[in-house]
Amino acid sequence: MEPVRKSAIVVEDDPAIRKLLRKYLEKLDFDVREAGNGRAALSLLKEEQIPSLVCLDVMLPELSGYEILEYIRATPRLKEVPILIVSARALPTDRALAEDLGANAYLVKPIRWTTFASSVKELFKKESAQGAGDLPD
Repeated sequence: MEPVRKSAIVVEDDPAIRKLLRKYLEKLDFDVREAGNGRAALSLLKEEQIPSLVCLDVMLPELSGYEILEYIRATPRLKEVPILIVSARALPTDRALAEDLGANAYLVKPIRWTTFASSVKELFKKESAQGAGDLPD
């Protein structure tokens, strides 16, 4: 039986950054779906398929990333999904708010491949310790 690929949702309003995050996640063997605003993200999250990871910007049109984060953590079937914030907001208060709302990791743009890859792998190491599986090196 072939292993099930992990899936990710990238929520980012800048098309160039969204494309970059897609490329990074595909290098880590994720199937990627994209949303360019908060409402589109909610639509993806309300589908039956539960993502393995959500990469989330906080400054989005229509609904903020913080609102999406709150929705994910308040939804029983999604509440355990790892959330990686990727934001231009670099203040400690931004990171603290994201963590308080349940984000698992926080990266400040611009991001490099090595930093991104190690953050994602670290998220799944924590999960695999709880039985969810590893990512390839």
